Amino acid sequence: MPARFLVVLDADSTLIRNEVIELLADEAGRGAEVAAATEAAMRGEVDFATSLRSRVDALAGVSVDAFARAIARIEPTPGVRDLIAAVHERGGVVGVVSGGFHEVLDVVAPELGVDVWRANRLSVTDGVLTGTVDGDIVDAAAKADTLRRWARENDVPLSLTFAIGDGANDLEMMAAAGLGLAFNAKPAVRRRADLVMGDVDLAQVIPLLPR
Repeated sequence: MPARFLVVLDADSTLIRNEVIELLADEAGRGAEVAAATEAAMRGEVDFATSLRSRVDALAGVSVDAFARAIARIEPTPGVRDLIAAVHERGGVVGVVSGGFHEVLDVVAPELGVDVWRANRLSVTDGVLTGTVDGDIVDAAAKADTLRRWARENDVPLSLTFAIGDGANDLEMMAAAGLGLAFNAKPAVRRRADLVMGDVDLAQVIPLLPR
């Protein structure tokens, strides 16, 4: 059965309050360094894929046990459960596409009621992170392509798609969507969004949804 509309969110600093790569970098004692690099990438000052590879390199040697510790520290964004419930009540689908990691999103997304999600995967050898990404990186272009694919799979016209994000790597999917919403966003994203959400509360998106 076709969905009535599609809402796609970024994960880090949108679906959740945290930046997962920073939580993992804390395990290597490099949290502050990685946080600064993440901030630069989200402002659009450096290429996202290049930045991600360098930040993931900082995770080399971290045990996979760190995933559980990171998940325990994650805080869902205020209003996220209300938004997802409202989307489902109105016949819509919720997707999350992230420059973060499946290893964490695979736990967090279903717990929050997300229908479909995509993220990067980290390479692991003998129970520790190798410091590399396994497979293609989910960058800005991949986020936009994923939104289009999910719209096709659910028979939703692009005019009835919503993209919600905070960083420069969300701009392409926001441009592809019927409505691009800057949420908790960097200045470059605010300037190019269709609409800027003021408070850090995803429930404020609900009045924009089709009834």
